[in-house]
Amino acid sequence: MKDYSPYQKGVIKRYYEHRDTLALQKLAEIVSDLYVETSETKIKRAWGRVEKNLVAAGVHKHQAHAIVEDRDLGALAKLVGELT
Repeated sequence: MKDYSPYQKGVIKRYYEHRDTLALQKLAEIVSDLYVETSETKIKRAWGRVEKNLVAAGVHKHQAHAIVEDRDLGALAKLVGELT
């Protein structure tokens, strides 16, 4: 494995330290996209990303799966608001 410079190590460390914050930001963007999206294909793709980002943000896997399975946009928006 390649050795990383101290700068690269710092970048990698900060990425993993703030991974939950990045996931919350992505979730907020997905929620806003879902509210205005009309294409069923894009909606389906967005819901596919939701569960992965919810788990990365620290939400329990079962709760994330339930929200995605129900496609409950109101519950998703409320949860993202509570997490931020």
